[in-house]
Amino acid sequence: MSEPKSPTPTPGDTYKGWLFKWTNYIKGYQRRWFVLSNGLLSYYRTQAEMGHTCRGTINLATANIAVEDSCNFVISNGGAQTYHLKASSEVERQRWITALELAKAKAVRMQAESDDSGDDCPAVPPTPGQGGGCRNSEVQSTLRTLSSKVEDLNTCNDLIVKHGSALQRSLSELEGIRVGGDMGDKFRQVTERATLFRITSNAMINACRDFLSLAQNHSKRWQKALQVERDQRIRLEETLEQLAKQHNHLERAFRGATVLPSSFSNPALSNKGGVSGKGDASDEDDDNEFFDAMEDPAEFITVPADPKYHRRSGSNVSGLSSETGMDDQSVNFDELSLASNPESPQPLELEPVRQRRTRIPDKPNYYLNLWSIMKNCIGKELSKIPMPVNFNEPLSMLQRLSEDLEYYELLDKAAKCQSSLEQMCYVAAFTVSSYSTTVHRTGKPFNPLLGETFELDRLRDCGYRSLCEQVSHHPPAAAHHAFSEKGWSLRQEITLASKFRGKYLSIMPLGSIQCIFDKSNNHYSWKKVTTTVHNIIVGKLWIDQSGEIDVVNHRTGDRCHLKFAPYSYFSRDVPRKVTGVVTDKDGKAHYVLSGTWDEKMEFSRIMQSSKGENGTEGKQRTVYQTLKAKEIWTKNPLPEGAENMYYFSSLALTLNETEEGVAPTDSRRRPDQRLMEDGRWDEANAEKQRLEEKQRTTRREREREAVKAASSPEEGAHQDNYQALWFEKIDDPASGETLHVYKGGYWEAKEQGTWDVCPDIF
Repeated sequence: MSEPKSPTPTPGDTYKGWLFKWTNYIKGYQRRWFVLSNGLLSYYRTQAEMGHTCRGTINLATANIAVEDSCNFVISNGGAQTYHLKASSEVERQRWITALELAKAKAVRMQAESDDSGDDCPAVPPTPGQGGGCRNSEVQSTLRTLSSKVEDLNTCNDLIVKHGSALQRSLSELEGIRVGGDMGDKFRQVTERATLFRITSNAMINACRDFLSLAQNHSKRWQKALQVERDQRIRLEETLEQLAKQHNHLERAFRGATVLPSSFSNPALSNKGGVSGKGDASDEDDDNEFFDAMEDPAEFITVPADPKYHRRSGSNVSGLSSETGMDDQSVNFDELSLASNPESPQPLELEPVRQRRTRIPDKPNYYLNLWSIMKNCIGKELSKIPMPVNFNEPLSMLQRLSEDLEYYELLDKAAKCQSSLEQMCYVAAFTVSSYSTTVHRTGKPFNPLLGETFELDRLRDCGYRSLCEQVSHHPPAAAHHAFSEKGWSLRQEITLASKFRGKYLSIMPLGSIQCIFDKSNNHYSWKKVTTTVHNIIVGKLWIDQSGEIDVVNHRTGDRCHLKFAPYSYFSRDVPRKVTGVVTDKDGKAHYVLSGTWDEKMEFSRIMQSSKGENGTEGKQRTVYQTLKAKEIWTKNPLPEGAENMYYFSSLALTLNETEEGVAPTDSRRRPDQRLMEDGRWDEANAEKQRLEEKQRTTRREREREAVKAASSPEEGAHQDNYQALWFEKIDDPASGETLHVYKGGYWEAKEQGTWDVCPDIF
């Protein structure tokens, strides 16, 4: 795929070669033939196309050249054209960068010389009735002059043909005559015709020189005028695009589409991890393929409530509450309910908090052919595919589960709520927030070994403690328990079912998450949505979350239905959109939630609801009149340099930090994961294989013991008598589900430093 090595180009060279150009998120990088000549960079699909079909050209005089990494670089001329290119090696990339910089310097110098020469009519956008006439008359005059020069060239050409033929005839006659009296006449005739031919040729040369000089003098002026026209066209395109967006927004508002805050009105994807078109629209026009997700119509519409609801005085609040069926503590959301809570904890004496790390070693840039590994794995379970650490991130699945607690403050606020419906809003926001860390995290976490644990002790920092344990290996299942001094506890048991489908990978979390609040005894449960990793083979990886979640309060019957909209190439909605409605046990709606799972969520109180117009599929949609939306959750910014650290959040950077006193089965002690974090990937791969083989050997020994203990070999065959250390399986009466719950003993064992019960898994 790499082109032959060529010497470093000089300023006057034409440079050619193969590069990989980004086209779109379906096809990714495609191999193209690039030609650099006279300050212009053009590309073709093949070398054979050079004579007839150019796929695109960019002028280096106004272009910016930026290097992304060892093989990638970007050429852009300010927004109209952007080429994302990749060379076959770092040396080849440097050759191209050198050639491009030299060509750009020469083009800029020529443009500067053209600018210094000055023009009778300045090359600026003409004002109406002024500059346009000057430019038009100048062009007409130049065209007339060039036409006359072309006529002169045609005349000279006819004369050259005429006199050349006559001269040829004379020479032929001269060869055929005999030496005699006619010799002198023939010589004079040939000399005259040769003289005429020379004069005509000189005239032709002078006419060509005049035409070339005139064309060169005016070409610089025309190039500047053409650049002005291009700039005007770009400005017009931007204006039209803005008008189209405003038109779409107005059209959606008129048709009753869901009203979101202005911060969500931009239909373009964000720069971080979104699906933005890095490729050129002109490239691959004839064979692009698009795969669009099915877009469901909005189930409800939100409109601003009648102003009378906003002008109610304090004495009218109770009357409003009786009309809407809500207790008055929820009218002003957390401003009233949290501020007036008499049981809010009083300030305690400050204790020194441990300073945790803010960086990890940068991710190495190792190349690995994914297709060579994945082509034999289509249709298999992801947990059964032997993966090198090149596709991992230096965290285990247990640590990823613990990341759900990054926005624990939402549960702290929920614990202080007086209203169960308002509390439901915070729990729903917490549910959405757990996906915010996945938007750029395309690395696969390490599969935990059976019996592996991970503790997250933030009791002094944040008031909570968390413990995870891998309780089953086939199927792989992890149990998680967290409790807080603020009056809540969280427990979950997650089993991942995953399928590789060739172009994308679907990850379906099975199991439920439960949150219990001590003061109100409210018991919530919900499940996770499907995660899809796109462009597994070709293109840049990107992640989408899609599906529906029902958050249920088993004590009161309250429910929140959340809908994660799948990404669609042609959707007018904001990407990664999430909407939800909070209803009571009778099905009456009280709150609306809206936002995106990677940025923020807002909630609004419903003042009145009614049946609206029919949707696109004939379904009647509900219209909710709501108060002004309030922000309930917003994503924390990523730390500086996160793109070089696997896009870890501030919490994720601390999860694998070494700590004293943790169990010998803790993920922080896992050697292959530690080696990967340190950048020693070859050693990490070898260590990973050793640990997996050790786990298989241990499992076979347990199965043999189960056969011996069974009454018959048939009963003991394929039985694994492993028992979790810190969790036990129970039937939950509230949710009716069977799951592993924390049985106690871990934190006591840590205080005493007695880990005798822990198996040797590393």
